Amino acid sequence: MLVCFSGELPIALLRVTNSMPLITSASINTVPNAAAREILRRRTFAIISHPDAGKTTLTEKLLLYGGAIGLAGSVTSKKEQQTTSSDWMAMEKERGISVSSTVLQFEYKNCCINLLDTPGHHDFSEDTYRVLSAVDAAVMVIDAGKGIEAQTLKLFEVCRRRGVPIFVFINKMDRPSRPPLELIDELENVLKLAPAPVNWPLGDGPRFRGVYDRKKGEVNLFERTARGAFKAPLEVAGIEDEKVREALSDELYETVTQEVELLDGVTDPLDIERVLAGEQMPIYFGSAMNNFGVQNMLESFLEMAPLPVGRVSDGEMIDPNTDNFSGFVFKIQANMNPRHRDRAVFVRIVSGVFERDMQIIDQRSGKKVRLANAQKLFGQDRETLDKAYAGDILALVGNYNFLIGDTLTSDPKVVYKEMPRFTPECFTYILNKDTANIKRYRSGMAQLMKEGVAQAYHVHGSAQAVPLLGAVGPLQFEVLQARLISEYQVETRLEHPRWTVVQWFQEKEPVKSRRDRDPPEVKLPTGSVIARDQDGQWVVLLPAKYLVGSLHDRNEHLTFRDHAND
Repeated sequence: MLVCFSGELPIALLRVTNSMPLITSASINTVPNAAAREILRRRTFAIISHPDAGKTTLTEKLLLYGGAIGLAGSVTSKKEQQTTSSDWMAMEKERGISVSSTVLQFEYKNCCINLLDTPGHHDFSEDTYRVLSAVDAAVMVIDAGKGIEAQTLKLFEVCRRRGVPIFVFINKMDRPSRPPLELIDELENVLKLAPAPVNWPLGDGPRFRGVYDRKKGEVNLFERTARGAFKAPLEVAGIEDEKVREALSDELYETVTQEVELLDGVTDPLDIERVLAGEQMPIYFGSAMNNFGVQNMLESFLEMAPLPVGRVSDGEMIDPNTDNFSGFVFKIQANMNPRHRDRAVFVRIVSGVFERDMQIIDQRSGKKVRLANAQKLFGQDRETLDKAYAGDILALVGNYNFLIGDTLTSDPKVVYKEMPRFTPECFTYILNKDTANIKRYRSGMAQLMKEGVAQAYHVHGSAQAVPLLGAVGPLQFEVLQARLISEYQVETRLEHPRWTVVQWFQEKEPVKSRRDRDPPEVKLPTGSVIARDQDGQWVVLLPAKYLVGSLHDRNEHLTFRDHAND
């Protein structure tokens, strides 16, 4: 049951302890405030991983066990299989990769879950990083055969900086894997977090026979299912049970019992407070493709996952349980419904209660805005939303002029820090092929650019009317091209310039006589140009990284940085 308090305490102080089961209706009803009861039910988390670790597959199976879907889709779907709920865009279905993050809200055992599936590919990492600002925990999927990979480590560092607790699901145990003790050791040494295996695998690959639940002292025996489409049956027995000895060879049984004994001696007991503080990581083993270990992980995760966490405004932590509504925009998606050319603005609610038709302040513009059309999301599917609570993710659909990073609030004093912007690593022009489509081209580019997938630069003195686009990876440009064709019927071509590096700069002592539209005086290396970014800040675009040092040395009257202002 939940801890009950006699008075009204900040929701951030309400925690689920290690001994507490999943939330029950009876325990929630002991909390007097209706909004507080709803906030207690919220769990908001992201699924993150390196590409091909099984992130989207795990997402589908969590939905399956959560009762949100009856049949799990496949990332590489065949005709007889449905595609995944989270990968709904045409390009995602075609390539079998996640291009954009997806929000999926569903109920499970009296918890209201806001699950965000994120792109794993480096080229789409900026979208993933923004999502991590909107969640309270993350489930990191690790390929058992590969361990920690490059993108895994990058995502972990983002979670660490943001204080997001990490839960680890080591996937694909039914395939040839690295020794589990070796994986645990790598996680501890690389991530610098104390490992806390919740269960332990019984073999791997063809020898994989199940997992041992260390807390319950039970063994869940593995049984393959056709395509992993339906719930896998579980046989539960103690580790000394005759069924376990029969399922395992003498050698494997001896190995597992020795490993379990070793774990008891060298790993710290699972401590939820340490998990929430980002000092310890619960670890689960299983096979998402074959549904094994998924339900166990889901229920264990919901027992430990943090309740909705507030965000900082002007040095003050905003309590989720306050009466004042506040939230921030972390994602924009155009054409979720291509027939209506709509635009969805994704908002994480930080505090208070959202009510349909409420009036809020957009802190960037200072304008009051009525939120008339809010929707609950399940991938591409949506339904009208009348109320939502701290921790929820909602979509505002309509002609809203919000931008990524905007604070929406009923309290004029609350302003949340803007979303991070990442330094582009590649540049291109996306040019219209047919002048007859110029209106559709301009409209499409304007809408897609508001999603923040690329940054716009205007080269000073250039006759090119089309802005230069910068992105983390080149696949973003391919996505833009594909969406311009499929959503706006506009064919384009890419024209890659010589520049590959960007440096922001400003004068140490600004010249008062200089006009704002004129750049400061800069001695440029060969092949470099001056440009302005989409916020009007001056930058130098260079053809090679080795020229950065020369640029700095030749311009001592300027200060340089390799990122935009925060």
